[in-house]
Amino acid sequence: MTGAGAQPKISIIIPSLNMAPFIDETIQSVIGQDYPNVECIVIDGGSDDSTLDILKRYENRIKWVSEKDKGQSDAINKGIALATGDILTYLNADDSIEPGCLKKVADYFSKNTAVMWLYGKCLIVNGDGKVIRRPISWYKSFWQKRYTYSWLLIMDFISQPTVFWRSQLTEEIGLFDITEHLAMDYDYWLRAGAKYRPGYIDSYLARFRLHSVSKSSTSFGTAAKAALKIGREQAILQRRWYVLPFQYLTLFLVVGTYSILLVFIRLRRMNNHMNDGLRTASKA
Repeated sequence: MTGAGAQPKISIIIPSLNMAPFIDETIQSVIGQDYPNVECIVIDGGSDDSTLDILKRYENRIKWVSEKDKGQSDAINKGIALATGDILTYLNADDSIEPGCLKKVADYFSKNTAVMWLYGKCLIVNGDGKVIRRPISWYKSFWQKRYTYSWLLIMDFISQPTVFWRSQLTEEIGLFDITEHLAMDYDYWLRAGAKYRPGYIDSYLARFRLHSVSKSSTSFGTAAKAALKIGREQAILQRRWYVLPFQYLTLFLVVGTYSILLVFIRLRRMNNHMNDGLRTASKA
């Protein structure tokens, strides 16, 4: 851990499995920060693509392990066990943090010594890195600025790649639930929020990548139901019965809106393909 007066060490854990197309950019976003006291730890689940070749290129600047695990939560926990930082986070191997992110995080924690965890704003990008779905980012930003624990029980408006916490928090609330594979982050935020109000940085700290094989694309409905289950369990545990009906209403609205959005996106793609076909035919 860091001594008094020094810049706090930030440990970033990157769980990975067959993310060769993106992990290079993810690592670069960490080690390329204008912040000197950072520890990057990659926990790979036994990738059989070119991920290991990429990791070997950085082995003088990162810690990494490649072995079978019990899923993403298990990988995160392994990384936490290896971490020596004062501040912790995890970053999925297809996401990235924004330039200047770590300095903003360190400054916030240094100035707000009672804050145990924090979050910020996040952009959503596609597989090519293009910013997409800005209305979702705006919607989340609206609620992020109006945090209450009750609202967090009703809906998960916190963007995972932007969350950082003091290592003492893990000592208090424990590790990630290895039986949860889709909403483990939401479970952790609720456990943290039950004890401490988070800080908020009104800046874009990270980029969340949405692509064809990401879990957020392929398992959105299942993840939403998992989050509902976790939220209800915590609401009952905290005796906040009044949020229970709102949790079901939010699930219906979120899943319904997402489904409509997917239909719109598919129709737009079909229209683009048809237009491309017409243009090609007209040139023939």
